[in-house]
Amino acid sequence: MTLLPTKVIILTMDSLENYLNKIAENILHIDEASLTSLWNKYKNKVEQFSTSLEWEKAVIIFSIINSVRAKNTIFNEKILNNKSPKKTAPPERSQDKPYLKLVK
Repeated sequence: MTLLPTKVIILTMDSLENYLNKIAENILHIDEASLTSLWNKYKNKVEQFSTSLEWEKAVIIFSIINSVRAKNTIFNEKILNNKSPKKTAPPERSQDKPYLKLVK
């Protein structure tokens, strides 16, 4: 969709980055469960393609919901991996005794 020149807001890269950071900060404060409850609604809107601004907004919202879910999944996996007990190395073999393991 092409915007009319009167609707275009020209931002410098710094202000654009600041704007995106503010959006991200606001999104981080939204509860994932609340976003997930909207997932089907926006999935259905995205599947019903149209050339409307509403459809474009639905695609952005659907992407945001999926991004938050993906971020939380990655975050939780990394936290669990850091908390899981580390595998211990086998004891070092003594030169005078062979390393034996009891097998039943």
